[in-house]
Amino acid sequence: MKYVGIATQQRKNNVASILLLIAFPIILLGMVWIFLAVLCYFGNASYDAYGNVTYAFDSQAQASMFAQCVPWVIGGVVIWFLIAYFSNTTMIRKATGAKPLERKDNPRIYNIVENLCMTCGMDMPKINIIDDQQLNAFASGIDKNSYTVTLTTGIINRLNDEELAGVIGHELTHIRNHDTRLLITSIIFVGIVATLTTVIVRIIENHLWFGGFNVSTDNSDRRNGGGLSAMAVLLIALVICGIGYFFTLITRFAISRKREYMADAGGAELCGDPQALANALKKISADPGLGDVGRDDIAQLYIVHPQCLNSAAIANAFSQLFSTHPSTESRIAYLEQF
Repeated sequence: MKYVGIATQQRKNNVASILLLIAFPIILLGMVWIFLAVLCYFGNASYDAYGNVTYAFDSQAQASMFAQCVPWVIGGVVIWFLIAYFSNTTMIRKATGAKPLERKDNPRIYNIVENLCMTCGMDMPKINIIDDQQLNAFASGIDKNSYTVTLTTGIINRLNDEELAGVIGHELTHIRNHDTRLLITSIIFVGIVATLTTVIVRIIENHLWFGGFNVSTDNSDRRNGGGLSAMAVLLIALVICGIGYFFTLITRFAISRKREYMADAGGAELCGDPQALANALKKISADPGLGDVGRDDIAQLYIVHPQCLNSAAIANAFSQLFSTHPSTESRIAYLEQF
């Protein structure tokens, strides 16, 4: 792999963050535009004297509705993003059950983090611990006040000092490269569309269980052009949200998985022992923790994503195609080349 300096990686991640900030509102507005276009086409139905239905696209109505929606969409995205962006540390801590760790709680871990930070000349991040006997670790945060390295009790107890130094060096490199800021941005954006999709699904389910929307088929409605039922509108919205969700995922995958290789290289350089980090990855992949958290958005931060360990060849190939992490085997092979 071609060597990329930390300043170059930071610059690339900063540019990617800006592109995400631009791309996501465009994707969301595109979803709204398509939704309104479909409504204006199928909702503008008319019937001739023989009862045949015809549709006509009302571009003026669609443009007018879109212009009215734009401020609300942008305003909603900005408010949602700001709230999630500045409260992400609290959300992650509550979702994982992480608790702060001080020097007096575990001098061994605190000293490893402190020594590695002095080695690379970075400020000391917060250290959190999760009471989970399985193995995993991740870095999070958007600035010096929120940067955090989180470890499970399992990884602390079952890795030796050299392996822990490699793992912690990997997470510190994510912070130094601004990977965490970029990932938090992508997680928030994907989460917005995912939430919209979930809300629509819940509405449809409620109406199917407790009385769905009925399409009126009497003669008066047919003469007046009929139009779309509320259920049809929801189904259209669901399809468009699904398409939008796919494209937001694509933007997330566009954040190169090379950042994991870069973090591995940085961790190996910091700890001075690439084989120690390779051994740590082998141990972690044999028993990765935090699977019970059930949050794929947070799992993007893990040093080993449990999804990347599927034993079925076809399922594994598919998951790798849509994974934020390269396979653990390829990462280990990369480290063993040093």
